[in-house]
Amino acid sequence: MRILILLLFIVSGILASFKNLPKQTEVSSRQSKPNVILIFMDDMGYGDPVCYGGGPYQTPNIDKLAYSGIRFTNFYAAQAVCTASRSALLTGCYPTRIGISGAIDHNAKIGLNLNEETIPELLKKSGYKTGMVGKWHLGHKQPYLPLQHGFDEYLGIPYSNDMWPVYYDGTPWTDTSSYRSTYPILPLIEGNKTIEYIRTLNDQATLTRRFTERANEFIKANKKSPFFLYLAHPMVHVPIAASEQFKGKSKGGAFGDVMEEVDWSVGSILQTLEENKLLENTLVIFTSDNGPWLTFGNHAGNTAGLREGKGTAWDGGVKVPCIMSWKGVLPSGVVNNQLATTMEILPTIASLCGAPSPSQKIDGINIAAHLVGKNPELGRSEFVYYYDKNNLKAIRNHRFKLVFPATSQTYGPPALPGLHGFPGRYGTDTVKLALYDLWTDPGEDRDVQQLYPEAVKELNQRADHYRKTLGDGLTQSIGTEVRPAGQIHTQ
Repeated sequence: MRILILLLFIVSGILASFKNLPKQTEVSSRQSKPNVILIFMDDMGYGDPVCYGGGPYQTPNIDKLAYSGIRFTNFYAAQAVCTASRSALLTGCYPTRIGISGAIDHNAKIGLNLNEETIPELLKKSGYKTGMVGKWHLGHKQPYLPLQHGFDEYLGIPYSNDMWPVYYDGTPWTDTSSYRSTYPILPLIEGNKTIEYIRTLNDQATLTRRFTERANEFIKANKKSPFFLYLAHPMVHVPIAASEQFKGKSKGGAFGDVMEEVDWSVGSILQTLEENKLLENTLVIFTSDNGPWLTFGNHAGNTAGLREGKGTAWDGGVKVPCIMSWKGVLPSGVVNNQLATTMEILPTIASLCGAPSPSQKIDGINIAAHLVGKNPELGRSEFVYYYDKNNLKAIRNHRFKLVFPATSQTYGPPALPGLHGFPGRYGTDTVKLALYDLWTDPGEDRDVQQLYPEAVKELNQRADHYRKTLGDGLTQSIGTEVRPAGQIHTQ
């Protein structure tokens, strides 16, 4: 009898321990291949969603996503410009590693090399359906369009929505002395073929809704198989335009209207997941390609007080909002302040989805265990700020950022932002060697190199490693690990 009582006691204890397991552990055990939806905004600043301090418009769906998951407060895009940033997102590499820089257009001679393995290519090896909707910007013609980089289907525009022959007020561009007059009409591509053209601001105003509807169609069509959906909105990049349902409805002018429409888009995607009973098997990631294009004034977003914006190596240019939510698996209502970047997304998704790792070296770090709370300290220890073609302008660790001497575009005096869709003036800043304590000075205002000479020495040594491997135009260093971009042959 004593033995029976003892066995019953042990069994009851085991059952109780299972009952008290965190919910994410229970769900993780039954999720073999989760769906993944990656929502990538264009030029959305760190301070633009309301849950990051934005307003006076409202973003209830983005906020809800944050409250249901993890909101990152130290998250970076790889570079502060479109093409470079997007190449890093899809390959897990610093753009300079794969020969990419800047923002390419219809005259581009390069595209994302077909030898680089992208998120959809890796997931397809694990049985995933893959779809993309929105802005591509990694090569405007075959063989560098999305279908040649692992996507089963694609609807979108090949590059930025301002690369068209239309003036800032929406009228046709007539000044033939300007390079903008050489742009072709903005094509809308399905698969590999142009199906129509975006000719007016009214056409632009349809894009957010149209891309959202196509994204929802993809979800419903593939709900019985694991899928990866990449929704890359052209907004809030200028020219901004909201549909009639949202135009003039926010308290934040045209920019607020567009923010509320892209927030509706997020809500619509989440509603589709819920209606199709997919929320508990879908990881949703929401982030941006770089900070706001501040020269456009009230048609640009905000950095929440970070220094400068898009087109610079200051934190206003590359620190972006990021939210990750997976109902029942990731913890909810968590604020994560560990250093992370868009390059982490590829290896993390591959790990969670049982997909293979890329065969070539990448720079991203798998933070899957970190996300579910198994190793809170696991993650990135440093980040390098490249800009221009290949200039190493700064490096940071968890606390300090060391900025190297260079010239930089600036939005500060004597520059002045524009109004109502028109750009303002840029300035040029001569940047000196400086050390910033990002724990106490996220706005990068106070040089503290005299207080922390050991940090300057350590970061300089680490920067030398990147100069040797990835190169540095400022020191004329040729990287030993740089791979070439794909070459576009024009007829």
